[in-house]
Amino acid sequence: MFEKFKPLGDRVLVKRIDEEEKTAGGIIIPDAAKEKAQTGSILAVGPGQKDKTGEHLPMDVRVGDVVYFGKYAGTEAGNDHIIIREDEILGIVEKS
Repeated sequence: MFEKFKPLGDRVLVKRIDEEEKTAGGIIIPDAAKEKAQTGSILAVGPGQKDKTGEHLPMDVRVGDVVYFGKYAGTEAGNDHIIIREDEILGIVEKS
């Protein structure tokens, strides 16, 4: 559904990354008790916000970045996708 999706302005399309289903002690967490993930992988990036002259400002995030966002950020777009503004992204998860 999102193969040809291009966000507008400073919005990005994020696919949520599911959290572990077991605790460190081996207890399985049921689906009803889970909260939605607040991390995700960026699938598409808009051109960026415009400045006063009409030029697009560059985005700080890129396709493929893993990001952390707020619990109530963005707009749900299906079961595991969310469309959020760049300023709602709290940070990029560095690969180690």
